[in-house]
Amino acid sequence: MSKLDVNKIKELRDLTGAGVLEIKKTLDKFEDDFEQAKQHLMELGKAKAAKKADREIKDGLVYSYIHAGGKVGSLVLLGCETDFVAKTDDFNKLCKEIAMQICTGDYETVEEILEDEYIRDTSKKIQDLITETIAKVGENITLVDFQKLSVK
Repeated sequence: MSKLDVNKIKELRDLTGAGVLEIKKTLDKFEDDFEQAKQHLMELGKAKAAKKADREIKDGLVYSYIHAGGKVGSLVLLGCETDFVAKTDDFNKLCKEIAMQICTGDYETVEEILEDEYIRDTSKKIQDLITETIAKVGENITLVDFQKLSVK
């Protein structure tokens, strides 16, 4: 295996949370085409996430974010199944991205946030970020509640 292959596998693992053997098989299937492999692994991840949607949320985090020099802030309640996942970098990153998104808009419901375009990549919705994280960490994740505060 060449150095380039190892780098591709590592990058795909970071992006999709898929196992090394699954990534290797996918790269072989798509003749080492990184983009096709990534797309295929993301679809597999979405299917896995859909299977976890009915699992009970028993843990999570309340995450705070302050933006624009202290003029806007948000609180996010993001639920997951265990405290183990709530402590992961992937979960914390998701909390921050959602909290930042809330600071940029005027949302009244959780559904509005989930269906909004992600500010860093308009080809994705916030729900897509959650689904990607579910695929990586292997647990159900739900945006339970949020609050935005701003100086008028």
